[in-house]
Amino acid sequence: MTTTATAATTTGEPQPRIPDEGHHRDVNGGWLRPAVFGAMDGLVSNLALMTGVVGGDVGHRTVVLTGLAGLAAGAFSMAAGEYTSVASQRELVEAEIEAERLELHRNPHGELAELAQLYTARGVDPELAHEVARQLSRDPEQTLAVHAREELGVDPDDLPSPLVAAASSFACFAVGALLPVLPYLLGATALWPALLLATAGLFLCGAVVARVTARSWWFSGLRQLALGGAAAGLTFLLGSVIGGQVG
Repeated sequence: MTTTATAATTTGEPQPRIPDEGHHRDVNGGWLRPAVFGAMDGLVSNLALMTGVVGGDVGHRTVVLTGLAGLAAGAFSMAAGEYTSVASQRELVEAEIEAERLELHRNPHGELAELAQLYTARGVDPELAHEVARQLSRDPEQTLAVHAREELGVDPDDLPSPLVAAASSFACFAVGALLPVLPYLLGATALWPALLLATAGLFLCGAVVARVTARSWWFSGLRQLALGGAAAGLTFLLGSVIGGQVG
């Protein structure tokens, strides 16, 4: 019998059902946000870049070169930015955790009282809160983890990885940015095949994002389609104006 099944005690009373730890999605990992933003940014920025160049009435070769350059430059930039951002955030958290470790070593009784006060503030009886804090403080590493979660709001064992963030951002940006370039690489000479593929990609990306949010898939898809379409339309008009002036 698994832990999620309802069992009976010796007195015949049912035991409460223990929830499965895997029933929640991972919201603290370092891959989801850069992956989502990487794909969205790659698709929208490269589509807007290419429509702006096409609006300037340039040749097929220039459009393809622009799309590939935008893909490479954007992917490396996103990866570098995500790595630096996540690494800096992680280093700051690690510094705060080390400061907490030092404080636990210097003033263990004061930290125990502080933890008890946190539980008391949440409605636990003072005596029970002190006993819970005392029992949790038996193991130094567990004590540090508890204080980090309660005071800093972080889990020392589940910090985001800069490498994971950078890799997921790079890969997803490249995939998103490839969509508007792909028709040209396959022989297209007009903009409309790229627009059709990018439009489908925009809606699909928005719909996929809805899988990890509370929004409906069609709302999220249409919202992303509208935002990406607006960016592409504005850059096309800008490219047409600038192209006419410098031509």
